[in-house]
Amino acid sequence: MERLMLNFYKGKRVFVTGHTGFKGSWLCKILANAGAQVTGYSLNPPTNPNLFEIANIEGDIKSVIGDIRDFDLLKKTFDEAQPEIVLHLAAQPIVRDSYKMPAYTYETNVMGTVNILECVRQSDCVKSFLNVTTDKVYENKEWQWGYRENEPLDGFDPYSNSKSCSELVTHSYKNSFFADGRVAISTARAGNVIGGGDFANDRIIPDCVRALEKGEDIIVRNPHSTRPYQHVLEPLFAYLMIAKAQYEDIKFADYYNVGPDECDCVTTGELVDLFVKYADSKINWINKSEKNAVHEANFLKLDCSKLKAVFGWKPHWHVTEAVEKTVEWSRCYMEKGDVRKCMDKQIEEFLASRI
Repeated sequence: MERLMLNFYKGKRVFVTGHTGFKGSWLCKILANAGAQVTGYSLNPPTNPNLFEIANIEGDIKSVIGDIRDFDLLKKTFDEAQPEIVLHLAAQPIVRDSYKMPAYTYETNVMGTVNILECVRQSDCVKSFLNVTTDKVYENKEWQWGYRENEPLDGFDPYSNSKSCSELVTHSYKNSFFADGRVAISTARAGNVIGGGDFANDRIIPDCVRALEKGEDIIVRNPHSTRPYQHVLEPLFAYLMIAKAQYEDIKFADYYNVGPDECDCVTTGELVDLFVKYADSKINWINKSEKNAVHEANFLKLDCSKLKAVFGWKPHWHVTEAVEKTVEWSRCYMEKGDVRKCMDKQIEEFLASRI
């Protein structure tokens, strides 16, 4: 199914915001491999090192470095690209950073969404628009079952709340400016992603990789927090599936959760145990829960039955395979191997697999 989907993207003009980030880099690699004409618009890569430069993604696409808050440059880049499909990933994505920079977080995540939707509104080339948000958009009641798409949106912290606002902005534009159906508009609310090439601060798997590289113990802040972990390729292929389906038939334009099965919603401590196992390392992890730490959700799951019912979608890899692939890529990088080849290999293995 996915291979046929990729054939659809051959020759398509695709505009990706946030293309220099972890997810954006993997997405551009998939699209470039499929023969799409990709234009990326984003700030410089957010970390050093970063996947965008390590894997030379810039050589695969047209890359424009710019701020999503800069409407004039965004509009100029957009008009030159004349995209048929827009995938909006640009964001300030770190919960703890949103407490340090709340205004910047809202400017980027809310007004950035307004800006890209304004570009779409003022054009006549776009047929399919997908806004990528997060599982954290929901009002979190710390209950044991997964949130559904019709649950109230009310993220707690500035990051989560700004993404809730981004959802509402998208809903408003869809119901007002695009009520005539000329552009199919969806949002995708994805669970936590892991995979090779994530070097972000304050994320557990990048912290594990850094500890492995240095031969140090892994510091774990919230070992009992439960999250829906999935390999980065899972949501990316779901985004491409949604964007294609609504391009061909607007009835598929909707709001979708994208996450793993319930068996792959694990605690941070369990995730770290898996990492240590597949890294075959002597490193240990240390519970260092912080006093007076900023609020982060303790328990969070998604109900993805809608995505499964509408598209017949299901995950390809369990969390065990996701961690194994992450360690494989990280080893390749640390041993100065060919990370592009490793990415291509993992994409092919993903396409060939099904749970």
